[in-house]
Amino acid sequence: MSTVRHRPEGLEQLEAQTRFSRKELQILYRGFKNECPSGVVNEETFKDIYAQFFPQGDASTYAHFLFNAFDTDHNGSVSFEDFVMGLSILLRGTVQEKLNWAFNLYDINKDGYITKEEMLDIMKAIYDMMGKCTYPVLKEETPRQHVEVFFQKMDKNKDGVVTIDEFIDCCQNDENIMRSMHLFENVL
Repeated sequence: MSTVRHRPEGLEQLEAQTRFSRKELQILYRGFKNECPSGVVNEETFKDIYAQFFPQGDASTYAHFLFNAFDTDHNGSVSFEDFVMGLSILLRGTVQEKLNWAFNLYDINKDGYITKEEMLDIMKAIYDMMGKCTYPVLKEETPRQHVEVFFQKMDKNKDGVVTIDEFIDCCQNDENIMRSMHLFENVL
């Protein structure tokens, strides 16, 4: 039985849809094909690849959320196009695009709102991924405490959920978040 291989869209089209040059797209494609010879990556493979970057912790839950954010058509796989479109936003997107992408990551059930539970799930996944090697050592209740602080700031109308507008407004007025939005702009 032969393996079905995914052929990416033309480079010209991807160049027009992303903020990557033709040369950068070729480099990214070579790396993607090296890790995913079939041209698509399923969630398990994505988790395995992601885990290599965080050997001291358990990255599987965060990788699951990240995979879902990259899998924009929700078909259970990430194609090169999906990957490059997401990467283009994360590395070269406007602040607004990056914040929309981040909101989508936190909005786990895709209902247009972030609940405390969703934020806590993401926060716990981040702490699990960082492992027990943090200093100072984090207490069990630390993720919940962080979520409480974030929710106090973000949920402006105190209705128990954070909308995209509340999320963006809060992030744009937070110096640390805004600084982090520019960290990876010159990567690649």
